[in-house]
Amino acid sequence: MDTKRAAATAPKGRRPVADQGAAPSAASDGKAPRTARGEKTLRKILDAAREEFGSRGFSDSSIVSITSRAKVALGTFYTYFDSKDALFAALVRDMSARVREAVAPGMEGASDALDGEARALAAYLRFVAGHKEVYRIIDEAEFVDPEGFRTHYVTTAGRIAARLTAGAARGELSEADALALEVRAWAVMGINVFLGLRFGVWGSEDPDAIARHANALLREGMKA
Repeated sequence: MDTKRAAATAPKGRRPVADQGAAPSAASDGKAPRTARGEKTLRKILDAAREEFGSRGFSDSSIVSITSRAKVALGTFYTYFDSKDALFAALVRDMSARVREAVAPGMEGASDALDGEARALAAYLRFVAGHKEVYRIIDEAEFVDPEGFRTHYVTTAGRIAARLTAGAARGELSEADALALEVRAWAVMGINVFLGLRFGVWGSEDPDAIARHANALLREGMKA
């Protein structure tokens, strides 16, 4: 874990999650859009916030700059959000959902549990390559939206654990008790997160090749 830093001043690049974003998130105060037009407007605000927070950080971004980037009126912002903090919290949920949405289809057709994890990693690397700002946004969430930050990782680890449990039940992985299973899930997630940083944000190597190398480690450590 990095040393503690002042709130909302985290540098670029660290830890979102390689697992399985989604329809536009409702604002944290429940101001969900009621029409297709409203959904489109909310999407524009979230996308603008992703670009603004991702490039300038939370502290240096403003509601005015976000609405200007989204090409919506300032008053429209308050139709969906009460504050910049509420928007950031909704964006964290939205980015987490978009990662999940991007990765899930990539696991279809997997031959076994670990092949599924390799496919998930490759899909994640491709997502990160096109959405590098996700690392800064999730990183800053540790200070701006601690609850969302924790939820992002805990729920992702839970999905990985469920897949590993199913693989063990099918005889594809060695059996593990509850603690060992949780360690495995968080370890897989940690591998994916930092491979995403190195090869998705900082590099452009072949995602499938990276996934194969990483998966070889998993197969040796969790083979039945």
